[in-house]
Amino acid sequence: MMGWGLGMDAGAWIWMLVWVFALVAMVWLIVRADHRTPADDPEAILRARFARGEINAEEFERARLVLGNEIRSTR
Repeated sequence: MMGWGLGMDAGAWIWMLVWVFALVAMVWLIVRADHRTPADDPEAILRARFARGEINAEEFERARLVLGNEIRSTR
């Protein structure tokens, strides 16, 4: 017959805490998943600088080629 407790020994409590921690960790990982906005995109920043006149067409093309090479080399 069970006592006045919840009928769970220490091992059961530990496993319950492990599962709660795992669930919290999964939710945290999903929520913090890659939330990059288009403004964080390097090419978008480059296009915006070109549109504002901060760089000329030659600098834009050179930087775009460099960014393209960096993106391909990291994959």
